[in-house]
Amino acid sequence: AVVLHSKRLHITRAAVGAGQSHPEQEARVLEHREREQLAIVSSEPLRAGHDYSIQIQFLGNLSESFHGFYKSTYRTREGELRVLAATQFEPTSARMAFPCFDEPAFKARFSIRIRREPRHLALSNMPVVKSVNISPWLIEDHFDTTVKMSTYLVAFIVSDFKSISKITSHGVKISVYTVPDKIDQADYALDAAVKLLDFYEEYFSIPYPLPKQGKSAIPDFQSGAMENWGLTTYRESSLLYDPEKSSAYSKLWITMVIAHELAHQWFGNLVTMEWWNDLWLNEGFAKFMEFVSVSATHPELTVEDYFLGKCFDVMEVDALNSSHPVSTPVEDPAQILEMFDEVSYDKGSCILNMLRDYLTASGFKAGLVQYLQKYSYQNTKNEDLWNSLTNASIPYSLTFTRFPDFSGICPTVGSDKNEAQSEGFCRRNQESSSNVHWTKGETLDVKVMMDTWTLQKGFPLVSVIVRGKNVHLQQERYVKGMDSPSSAGYLWHIPLTYITSKSNITQRFLMTTKTDVIILPEEVEWVKFNVDMNGYYIVHYEDDGWDRLINLLKENHTVFSSSDRANLVNNIFQLVRIKKMSISKALDLTLYLKHERQVMPVLQGLNELIPIYRLMEKRDVDGTEKQLQEYIVSLFKGLIDEQSWSDEGSVSQRLLRHSLLLFACMHRYQPCVDKARGYFMEWQQSNGTLRLPADVKTAVYAVGAQTPEGWDLLLGVYKLHMFSMDRQDIELALGLGGSEGKLRWLMDQGLHGDTVRTQDLPHIILYVAKNQRSHRLAWTFLKENWEKLVEKFELGSNALARIVTGVTSQYSTRSQLAQVEEFFSSLEEKSAQLRCVHQAIETIKDNMEWMDGNFEKIKTWLQDNHR
Repeated sequence: AVVLHSKRLHITRAAVGAGQSHPEQEARVLEHREREQLAIVSSEPLRAGHDYSIQIQFLGNLSESFHGFYKSTYRTREGELRVLAATQFEPTSARMAFPCFDEPAFKARFSIRIRREPRHLALSNMPVVKSVNISPWLIEDHFDTTVKMSTYLVAFIVSDFKSISKITSHGVKISVYTVPDKIDQADYALDAAVKLLDFYEEYFSIPYPLPKQGKSAIPDFQSGAMENWGLTTYRESSLLYDPEKSSAYSKLWITMVIAHELAHQWFGNLVTMEWWNDLWLNEGFAKFMEFVSVSATHPELTVEDYFLGKCFDVMEVDALNSSHPVSTPVEDPAQILEMFDEVSYDKGSCILNMLRDYLTASGFKAGLVQYLQKYSYQNTKNEDLWNSLTNASIPYSLTFTRFPDFSGICPTVGSDKNEAQSEGFCRRNQESSSNVHWTKGETLDVKVMMDTWTLQKGFPLVSVIVRGKNVHLQQERYVKGMDSPSSAGYLWHIPLTYITSKSNITQRFLMTTKTDVIILPEEVEWVKFNVDMNGYYIVHYEDDGWDRLINLLKENHTVFSSSDRANLVNNIFQLVRIKKMSISKALDLTLYLKHERQVMPVLQGLNELIPIYRLMEKRDVDGTEKQLQEYIVSLFKGLIDEQSWSDEGSVSQRLLRHSLLLFACMHRYQPCVDKARGYFMEWQQSNGTLRLPADVKTAVYAVGAQTPEGWDLLLGVYKLHMFSMDRQDIELALGLGGSEGKLRWLMDQGLHGDTVRTQDLPHIILYVAKNQRSHRLAWTFLKENWEKLVEKFELGSNALARIVTGVTSQYSTRSQLAQVEEFFSSLEEKSAQLRCVHQAIETIKDNMEWMDGNFEKIKTWLQDNHR
């Protein structure tokens, strides 16, 4: 028998043939629905080493979810409803469109034919080689045979899309396809794709192997985008850009998503992981290459500002005991889907960034090129990459007793002094580097080092004690929570970097034991480890180490780069979580933020303080949360008052303005509220024709939606075609405003998918969960509609995980914990055992412990420091 994958397909006939001399014979078909498999049983036994052909006839309906070959709809400017069909096969849904060996290691060439009406356009991975008229109302398109690839990369679309195209400098035709009314929003994506594809061909020294690269904006799409070889598909908000209406963040996001999908054409498509346990070889790399490529092709976007935040965010998840190693065994489709999470994407990219810093940019790049060339059209495991990097890096580790000087100029927009560029990636404070190499001339073994980062979960906490010239180091696993297990048995090979009061030249030290000592050439006043947060670890400065750093920040914060300042803000609050530092000391550090003007440390300050405020707000206690809110606003008041309500300035300045104004207005800073209300009234009087600056729209809409009339008006324009670029801003405003009845109706609409597209429902649920007046509604909605949510988004999906963790992330009471545990334990085992459920429960316990230990201390600190 031959066993294939098949899901929800009706097989009408199967036959097996063995070449010209053996005519086809009918075969029996057996189905195993739970395993999503079918067996084709031939009348005679099949013999090893012989070639057979199998013919299968089958029927299937277009899927009503976001995976398989599924139906999508949109409305034209005139309101006409139109239907299209598109595919999303990763990870295990090609089997919903045709019977196949639906695993990444089964690579094949695919020949595709599609029948369509003359008014439609059919697209697939390869160009059309011929079209045949079957009848006056039916055309059959024959597509060129694909290169050897995995099933999850097959794609086809039948639609009435329009397109624009350009040819790259290496002769590849790039096209962007959109619904006809939005083709004027495709130009930016096309130009960015041409630049990025040219960059990758040169960086990887391997030509893009297909004649074309299509990019389609699909009206209904669950994730951000999908890297189907030659026909990448996108959510509209990840591809379409309007220079008049789109924000700076939108431009940054679109460029990064395009960079991510194009990186996959090499990492993932050309060289594919053998099984889904090593998904990070695809996703961690594509995520990391976003930053390498965008900083080279679009330096004005200062993409490295965004990168650092991702490393901080994933550490929040990776610090939980319910986290998982980057490389984790998985078996069934739900477990495979769960791998598409922050750990595979963001931790993967952060440890690659650390590895590149360790190997040097040149050594790292040489290893990647060797890996891609050696394994083209094949499948790989973790160790294949490590071996290539080791082999390619040996000449570099022997040649450089000194790190190469990084030459080139970084963009100066909104940046600190002392910046230099290496391989297109901006670095701070690296005008020169220590003359001692990490390995001290020893042979490099990347596998030994990186196994410590990919085969065990979590990350290290490095404790530092300075005694004269001696710096004593100790590493242990950083882990949150009262049930946290012992960190015994955990050991990392940590490429430490540091600067001191006597030298801002980055020094390097590879720590491979539990404890170690660095001997400095002279005594120093302070030492700062993890320079520019290139490493994936947290540092605790014992004795008076933190006091010295805090005083330095207060006296002259620009001694450190903005990355280092953001790193210090993050680390001290993470140490409060595990009782290594007091909350009062962490709050002492935040006092310096009154003088901060750079985007990364400001946003990190907000990211640490606002969740504390939200925890208190949800408890509705004695007014301390209002004092804390006033303190946070007072820290940034000067910076908020400096903001112009416009789209002027660098991308960094615009991103900062967008976040600050939304924060100020939502936390009732009166001058901000008054200004936003004035803008909203003008906009209302103009019937929505007044052009609001793209970066302040979110704040204006959010304030406007706080009144019943404003909410209704925004809902009305949300449905209009001309406001399609504003949909995300309006969703946020509607979710944070409105009565309970209106919010319940809004979430219900998301399930039905007409007024609110189902793809946008997870965002809306999370906005409602943040809303102090109605956050309980989000939990009630999740409970009442769990089965429908699973049906729409699939068990194990990132969308479902975001809903579960997002709705419960601010819970901190025993009754809330009991409700969550009770609900999930009442579900069938597959739902109850989801990783996101364990993460949610662990986070609530951690919040309870945190509030019990810190609430009174915050109250006292605010009384002493904020009047």
